[in-house]
Parts: sequence; C-alpha cells; structure tokens
Amino acid sequence: MAADSTMNITILRFDSLTSTNDEAAAQARRGASEGLVVLARSQTMGRGRHGRVWVSEPDAGLYFSVVLRPQLPAAELPLITLIAGIAVCDSLLEFGVKADIKWVNDLLVNEKKICGILAEAVDTPTGLAVILGIGVNLQVAAVAPEFAATGTSLEEVTGKKVTPDEFVECLVRYLTYLYTVLPEEPERILQEWQRRSTYFSGKDVMVKTSTGSFSGLTDGLEHNGALRVKLSDNSIVIVQAGDVEKLRTPATI
Repeated sequence: MAADSTMNITILRFDSLTSTNDEAAAQARRGASEGLVVLARSQTMGRGRHGRVWVSEPDAGLYFSVVLRPQLPAAELPLITLIAGIAVCDSLLEFGVKADIKWVNDLLVNEKKICGILAEAVDTPTGLAVILGIGVNLQVAAVAPEFAATGTSLEEVTGKKVTPDEFVECLVRYLTYLYTVLPEEPERILQEWQRRSTYFSGKDVMVKTSTGSFSGLTDGLEHNGALRVKLSDNSIVIVQAGDVEKLRTPATI
C-alpha cells in the first residue's frame, strides 16, 4: 500500500511515563490538536485491554499514543483499531517481518504476540477524542522471561535492532494515510484488514466475552469491524468486544 502523510503530527517525547495513553488523554483534555503523538522510552504502568499489564522496558519497545479527533459516526469508531493493525502490519513488513492481525487488537508472528493496540474514547472540552495506543516489542528485552512462550520481538525474529525512532517514522506514514482513507472508504479498510489477517474467516476460535465463552468459526467482519462467528448450528454471533483465541487442532493418533 502506498503511504502518504496528511495529518499534522507533533511528537512529545518523555523518558518515562506511567502510560502514554494516560498522558495523551490528559493532553487531549487540555485541548491538544489531532495528531499529537506521545512517545516514552519506558512506561511504569503500561497497560493493554481489560487493564492487563504491558511490559515497557526502557528503549526496548515502541510506546506510542496519538490523539485523534475523528469525524466518524460513533458506530464506526472501532474501525480505528483496524487501521492501527494494518499500519503496524505494514510497518513490520518494511523491517522484514510478516505479521498476522488477531482480532481485534494484537499482532502475532509465529503465533506469538509482537504488538498490542488499545483505543480509548475520551471526553474533552472540544468534543470526543480517541486515544490510540500502540505497543510494539522491538528488542528482545521487551519480552519478559515469563512471557517468552507467548511473546516475541522484532529483534528475535530478524536478529536486527530497530530503534523506536526508526519504527515510529514508518508507522506514522502508514497511520496518517489510512486515517485519511477511513472516512471516505471504510469498506476498503475492511478489505485491507482481511488481506493481512488469517482471523478474518474460517478460523476455529474460542471467544471470551463479559457474558461467557463460546467457540465457532470466524465468518468475516461487520461494517463497523465487529467479528462474525458461526456456531455449530450455523447461527451467527456478532462480537463487538471480547478476547479471541485460536483453537488448536486436536492431535490425531
């Protein structure tokens, strides 16, 4: 995909923050313009979805949040997470890594997590803002030993050390381009996401939601990015929010 830059990007850099999303939200409430990026060398309380901890060793990963003020219907705001996944996927490819986007907010390499995405809506005096947080494991140190079985890094996969500044330059190019495309061509965003994700259709998954768990086959996305899952009786469940895990095929004897 060709990349272009149209959003006015301003980068604030910090040695350490509790969370780049928290700082970006505070900036948004103080009137920060769209395109303000918060970068930190480390986070002391980095988090993912559902308040999960995101390990943030100094200079070992990209700890990135951007203030967005999207002119989108509320129902389409989840598509922002999809464009983030596409942007990270294409950025990783430029550094020699082919990733898979796992609905809705993780990127995997060889079934191990290399990136997490967290989009949060924030009320501000000038209207709704979306804080888009992206964490990418760039170096081996970004993956704590207790997560070695489920996490990976750009350095582990390629043997090369990529700095946060190198990665963010690439990421911003893709992200600004896709953000420009989104309001005009939301269907194109769905198509681009489909091309980069094995989870789009036909994946045997377990879905965990706030109301319970169930298994089924993924069956594409709704117009707003929600996941369609086909149950054993061929009925379709629309998943707006939840955790999706690939079911492993039982070993045959």
